[in-house]
Amino acid sequence: MTDPVDLTARLVRCPSVTPEEGGALVLLEEMLSGAGFECTRVERGGISNLYARWGAKGAAKTFGFNGHTDVVPIGRREDWQHDPFGAEIEGGMMYGRGTTDMKSGVAAFAAAAIDFVAATPPDGAVVLAITGDEEGDSVDGTTALLDWMEAEGEKMTVCLVGEPTCPDHMGQMIKIGRRGSMSAWFTVEGTQGHSAYPHRALNPLPAMARLMDRLASHELDTGTDHFDPSTLAVVTIDTGNPATNVIPAKCSACVNIRFNDMHSGASLSDWLRAQAAEVDATFGTQTEVKIKISGESFLTPPGDLSDLVSRAVEAETGVTPELSTTGGTSDARFVKNHCPVVEFGLVGQTMHAVDERVSVEQIGQLKAIYTRILQDYFA
Repeated sequence: MTDPVDLTARLVRCPSVTPEEGGALVLLEEMLSGAGFECTRVERGGISNLYARWGAKGAAKTFGFNGHTDVVPIGRREDWQHDPFGAEIEGGMMYGRGTTDMKSGVAAFAAAAIDFVAATPPDGAVVLAITGDEEGDSVDGTTALLDWMEAEGEKMTVCLVGEPTCPDHMGQMIKIGRRGSMSAWFTVEGTQGHSAYPHRALNPLPAMARLMDRLASHELDTGTDHFDPSTLAVVTIDTGNPATNVIPAKCSACVNIRFNDMHSGASLSDWLRAQAAEVDATFGTQTEVKIKISGESFLTPPGDLSDLVSRAVEAETGVTPELSTTGGTSDARFVKNHCPVVEFGLVGQTMHAVDERVSVEQIGQLKAIYTRILQDYFA
């Protein structure tokens, strides 16, 4: 039997801080190849990704797992009580960067897949699509895998992303969708001048203050059937002006929006630009708006896939999971264009934190859940 705890520890010891592969995909490729999976390294933009398939290409029933082995930086080493890449176990917890997000999830579904196909070879295929670019720009990771799959005629019928999804306790939550995410940068241009003679300058600050207040005070919506209300947060306002007797020539700011299925990135972009234009008309300023849409909102409606995962979670944990769309973004936003996708994984309380850690017991529990999902899917 493949031990998911040992595999998690071995992966954590690989210093795979984005964009470094760190040996994590090498380790997985060796294990999966030895278990009969056909493995392909998909390289793009300096990023390494791994595609592994057991079973026939194009099988009518192909269950896919998606996850990532890259991790965020550790921050200040002196703040850690445990070696960030040591996978030390203390008090039933394994410590290290990526233990929660999400090397434990990758280890659990890899171990489940290896043992499942060996014990009960299914009439179909099992796919593992593992990226090294989830924590970075997410340009050459899962999207590169999906582009390669389309070019090669590879297909997943359904997919489960193994991100940590449970806020407080194991089995608590399945993600059946995600809010969209976008950021907008505003630069208001005025005219520099002496603060004692404001009539000789055009101060961009009042215009920016008005614009940010309008955006932050606006209620985007009150939520939908499966989504909480959309949110807009002002995350920075800056002039770079240390002088108290100078009216600056420009002011910049940024907002981040997390939006539900009442909106699209395009509709919100139009609204942001219209708001800036109205403020410019009032103040006589000129505002440049730059927008980056990280992902659109999406929903996998409750049905066969979420029922399959829910039954397995409840059988192994005794907990009936909530179907949710809360939280940030994940690579499920890319997979949803390929096939139906849901997310389920461990408790995510310490992801990206100093002394990130995971319950050793829960790693084994997660493998059992993934194994039951495979058994039920191919039954």
